[in-house]
Amino acid sequence: MEFRDLKHQYQVLKDKMDKAVTEVMTDCNFISGKQVKVLETELASYVGTTHCITCANGTDALSMMLMAWNIGPGDAVFVPDFTFFSTGEVVSFEGATPVFVDVNPDTYNMDPSSLEAAILAVEQEGLLKPKVVIPVDLFGLPADYEAINKIAKSHSLKVLEDGAQGFGGMCHGKRACSFGDAATTSFFPAKPLGCYGDGGAIFTNDDETAALLESLRVHGKGTFKYDNVRIGWNSRLDTLQAAVLLVKFQAFKEYELEDINKAALWYNDALEGIFKIPVIPEGYNSSWAQYTIQVESEDQRTKIQASLKEQGIPTMVYYPKPMHRQKAFEGLKQYVPCPITERLCQTVLSLPLHPYMQEGDCHIVANAIGKSF
Repeated sequence: MEFRDLKHQYQVLKDKMDKAVTEVMTDCNFISGKQVKVLETELASYVGTTHCITCANGTDALSMMLMAWNIGPGDAVFVPDFTFFSTGEVVSFEGATPVFVDVNPDTYNMDPSSLEAAILAVEQEGLLKPKVVIPVDLFGLPADYEAINKIAKSHSLKVLEDGAQGFGGMCHGKRACSFGDAATTSFFPAKPLGCYGDGGAIFTNDDETAALLESLRVHGKGTFKYDNVRIGWNSRLDTLQAAVLLVKFQAFKEYELEDINKAALWYNDALEGIFKIPVIPEGYNSSWAQYTIQVESEDQRTKIQASLKEQGIPTMVYYPKPMHRQKAFEGLKQYVPCPITERLCQTVLSLPLHPYMQEGDCHIVANAIGKSF
């Protein structure tokens, strides 16, 4: 069994995929080919923003947006303690200070009350200037942007939505990557919409910001390639990856998003009452980057993983260590406690999930977990 069955997906999309990739190689337009602009237009339309600026990966997308906002030394940027390293990494990369806040035990997303406590603690101390909040749409579910945006506005902070795992998710009719002052996503192969390598994108409604980002991603270019008006990056989405994404995006819209939600419901039916299953609040839809349950303890998780591995079933732990305990962040002040994150790091377990799973596959996993007790 595959954790995320990209092999099956390719077989389903093979004819269209091979044709799309062959076209790029035939035209030999590997950098900034026409497929890149077509993809950007389609993604912006789908999300509901004015602009989509693609780049080399999701981490670059976050860094470039912080750079566009002139975030740097002396600035505080608030990020969840329970998330992938890059969300905090980009803050330090720009010279600013990440401030870690706790998450909701049901949705795994940033806890607004912990966020506000952290902002107040930083303001009271007076050493850093609060500038940005980076909520993460973890495991496919948009964060609580109604509450987060309200808090951010009251403290004059910008909101940068990290939608790397959330693309396709929705909240009250709006799509992920449209909730903040700007948003980013990742096209890493295992993401809800992934390419065959690395890729990322930034979404914004601001014309000036979009123009700045288009300059930054190509060495700070001005009116033409050799007119460099600022220090920038080399962070472009390859035309080959854009071609791959255009094929995958059609499947994503037509049936994959619907089918992965069906698979998640099959899991719910099989596992409810046995473990704490994912919670999708009313009015929300998830794109199910992961299906994550909570077990009783780290010891129980280890036993379940070992048993499932023996039965040929892969599992993953996202994430085994809080951000504030990463060695790279050693020495940073912890402004608020994060007990939920500490517990989740010991008890979460993600199960195989993808749009091509059948109901029987979900029952095989559920029955295998039963045998592990």
